[in-house]
Amino acid sequence: MTITITAFERSPDGGKGLARDTRVRWALEEAGLAYEVRPVSFQALKEPAHLARHPFGQIPTYEEGDLVLFETGAIVLHIAEQHAGLLPTDAHARSRAITWMFAALSTMEPPILDLVTARILEGDKPWSQERLPLVMDRIRARLDQLSSHLGNSEWLDAAFSAGDLMMVSVLLRLRASGILDEYPKLSAYVARGEARPAYQRAFAAQLALNTSSS
Repeated sequence: MTITITAFERSPDGGKGLARDTRVRWALEEAGLAYEVRPVSFQALKEPAHLARHPFGQIPTYEEGDLVLFETGAIVLHIAEQHAGLLPTDAHARSRAITWMFAALSTMEPPILDLVTARILEGDKPWSQERLPLVMDRIRARLDQLSSHLGNSEWLDAAFSAGDLMMVSVLLRLRASGILDEYPKLSAYVARGEARPAYQRAFAAQLALNTSSS
């Protein structure tokens, strides 16, 4: 069955790999799966056809036959459970990899997204300059903990897994802020993720969609 995902017709990041469809593309590439992309405009996100796939009017969505999924964590987990390459075969290692997926989305990503909100959406508020250091402190506290766990290891738990895919995707959002540069081990970890051929293909495909749109 053909796999179809949705992506921004024109991504806010201009194709820098930060849009969440990149995570799904990366997982599909790691699993060696062909897929098609249905570009959607910002207007189409709120129309009934798309809301039937994603009730919150966001991207990406995933369609395979009668199966329709939304939320990148759920989509990547589905891909990882159905195809080899993203989850270990050992039961305990498999559970740990899934734990790291949840950690990326539930523990690491919220304060990182809060930084985007503080700088872009709240930057003109009179209290934003007081709030920003607090947001940065929360991010650094999490990065301290993550860096301590990673240590000198290549990946979070032995071999590369869907947990690393999600964690690298989340950490990439920090690159523009410069905070990631304060953590050499995490910077190297992210670079290893970006160097994977599957990520390179996913990034190139997302960039191509944006540069070809008008």
